[in-house]
Amino acid sequence: TMAVWIQAQQLQGEALRQMQALYGQHFPIEVRHYLSQWIESQAWDSIDLDNPQENVKATQLLEGLIQELQKKADHQVGEDGFLLKIKLGHYATQLQAMLSPQNTYDRCPMELVRCIRHILYHEQRLVREANNSPSPSGSLVDAMSQKHLQINQIFEELRLITQDSENELKKLQQTQEYFIIQYQENMRLQGGWGAKGHGPCGGTGSPNTMPCPPAQFSQLSQLGPQERMSRETTLQQKKASLEAWLHREAQTLQQYRVDLAEKHQKTLQLLRKQQTTILDDELIQWKRRQQLAGNGGPPEGTLDVLQTWCEKLAEIIWQNRQQIRRAEHLCQQLPIPGPVEEMLSELNGTITDIISALVTSTFIIEKQPPQVLKTQTKFAATVRLLVGGKLNVHMNPPQVKATIISEQQAKALLKNESTRNESSGEILNNCCVMEYHQATGTLSAHFRNMSLKRIKRSDRRGAESVTEEKFTILFESQFSVGGNELVFQVKTLSLPVVVIVHGSQDNNATATVLWDNAFAEPGRVPFAVPDKVQWPQLCEALNMKFKAEVQSSRGLTKENLVFLAQKLFNSTSSHLEDYSSTTVSWSQFNRENLPGRNYTFWQWFDGVMEVLKKHLKPHWNDGAILGFVNKQQAHDLLINKPDGTFLLRFSDSEIGGITIAWKFDSSERMFWNLMPFTTRDFSIRSLADRLGDLSYLIYVFPDRPKDEVFSKYYTPVLCESTPAKAVDGYVKPQIKQVVPEFVNASGDSAPGGATYMDQAPSPAVCSQPHYNMYTQNPDPVLDPEGDFDLEDTMDVARHVEELLRRPVDSQWIPHPQS
Repeated sequence: TMAVWIQAQQLQGEALRQMQALYGQHFPIEVRHYLSQWIESQAWDSIDLDNPQENVKATQLLEGLIQELQKKADHQVGEDGFLLKIKLGHYATQLQAMLSPQNTYDRCPMELVRCIRHILYHEQRLVREANNSPSPSGSLVDAMSQKHLQINQIFEELRLITQDSENELKKLQQTQEYFIIQYQENMRLQGGWGAKGHGPCGGTGSPNTMPCPPAQFSQLSQLGPQERMSRETTLQQKKASLEAWLHREAQTLQQYRVDLAEKHQKTLQLLRKQQTTILDDELIQWKRRQQLAGNGGPPEGTLDVLQTWCEKLAEIIWQNRQQIRRAEHLCQQLPIPGPVEEMLSELNGTITDIISALVTSTFIIEKQPPQVLKTQTKFAATVRLLVGGKLNVHMNPPQVKATIISEQQAKALLKNESTRNESSGEILNNCCVMEYHQATGTLSAHFRNMSLKRIKRSDRRGAESVTEEKFTILFESQFSVGGNELVFQVKTLSLPVVVIVHGSQDNNATATVLWDNAFAEPGRVPFAVPDKVQWPQLCEALNMKFKAEVQSSRGLTKENLVFLAQKLFNSTSSHLEDYSSTTVSWSQFNRENLPGRNYTFWQWFDGVMEVLKKHLKPHWNDGAILGFVNKQQAHDLLINKPDGTFLLRFSDSEIGGITIAWKFDSSERMFWNLMPFTTRDFSIRSLADRLGDLSYLIYVFPDRPKDEVFSKYYTPVLCESTPAKAVDGYVKPQIKQVVPEFVNASGDSAPGGATYMDQAPSPAVCSQPHYNMYTQNPDPVLDPEGDFDLEDTMDVARHVEELLRRPVDSQWIPHPQS
């Protein structure tokens, strides 16, 4: 479980005030803070406070507390540590006085244990309430999820352990400096021991191999034999005791060094674990959210929390790296044979690996380039380095370069087989310097005006069309860290990109991107995707895309999904469960045409989204468009309804077509289906106005009066008293929708006072049924400065040819506009 104290420090408002009120002279908050881990790991609850026999147990526990406190005080070094050392020492003395036998109040230990128990109990309560409380006043910051709390707890552990290492390193340094001073002092006293070339530890061997002090021993030859004997013995003893002292001290130093290296090993292990959690779990999840956002999923969310974590990692890694370097320096200053050199060089290697992983993994694409990329069209992207502000990378802002590469080249790059400077096209304005934003602490490069000048396609395999070929944009740079100490080459690949040269290729390219974003496995080889997926998985992807494209919270219902399954699998089953284990292949989705049609499932679905998005969004949101029903289902729904009941459904035969089906019992027929309208028709006259024109359409299925649903969208009517004025000598035409065949069959002549809708000057309208062959503004196959791409042009030509072959459906009633 997570340390209570770490959570207690995140309390806010009233809860924080209550927590602070628990402390005072009886038990200082500093003791709680500096001994938090020790305090929380003791069994305070195991003492029975009402049993005097337990006093001994309480005393032992408190003696442990005093010992820990004293130890903490002794460890404080440097200027900052001085005051703390005195303070903690003072608290230890105070507690000791409470335990002393002279203290007449012998229940003191028990009372102190009671007090500590009371504090811990109330802290836990406050933390628990804050965690569960929905109100922001007492909640933990952002009511962080368990995962985030865990990450923060490990950071706190890392901070403490790094601080500990810092203290141990200072202690090692002080001990070593004292050793060297003592050694030299003793040499001086004894007349310059140590022939040149011998360090205080023997230099060439261990502290045992101390050379003789030549000066003093040479003087012995001038003495008488008796005196010489006694002086020699004294000198030998001094020499021996000095050697013993040096030997002992050298061993202590060596032990300190080993302890410190072992502590660093532990720190790096924990650092690695924390870094893996952040880079392999949290960052990868963010990237997955970014990928799904490309399909219309919820926004991936900000990188701020991730950046904070990555910066903390960078700081702790850098502190530990500096500590290891300082330890190495101390070892070089005073070599003592042993395992430490090897341990340190291994630590150095490990920490460099850790930094390298951090820097290369946090170079990410914050804003992806468009995944359907049209040549000769301006596009943007943003890359960011999450540790840019911490490792002083921003002091020397790096340049980032963008290149477009093929799927094959991306594969080779990830296997490190790539030959340098390969690309599959030319991007204009593809270099950008990273900028540091002081306020947010972000280091990023914002490519604003890139444009793909030309693309080099690879040889295609079999049935694959150009809209199935995936490229990626490679962003690369070079960073130097810590003032050029370390230099890293970094690269990152964008999500797959499909390149088109003409707007007519857009829908097929979008299908490739949709399939890739939805079904890419984490850690895949670029850009492998499953050829088959489960139908429910595809439903999820289609619904996500649909809501985003139509910008509606009204997604696909269960009934809509059954309709789509029937269409895709050419099936009659009307139970969604029957399709739950069915798989859909990429070919069924967007390579093979639907049975009896000259378009694929995706092309039909995309057409529906297009017409809704451009012209029918409000009606879809109002629930006025049933949409996903076929002709037979429409008749079944209308059969028991009063005459004049109508519904709107998407056409089966016309991509992006929507048709009106209504019931009116006449000698000729009962059900009427109007020829489908498309985007082109709605740009001439809106759906609401067209429905308003047809007075015999009375109820929107099931039974809502038409005007109640559509009147708010009618174009305002011009009063007859103010006829439309001629402008510059021109008179203004008006368009009204009529269905002559129905009027004749039903004998329903339009009332004389038909309202004519005021209409903007409209394009010439052909009275022949038109099969939407061209989009409104066809893009030229040859763009300005564009290269003529035969392959792509052939794709367009095939598209037009298909449209020309489209069969005329004899069941429609044409809708001339008079």
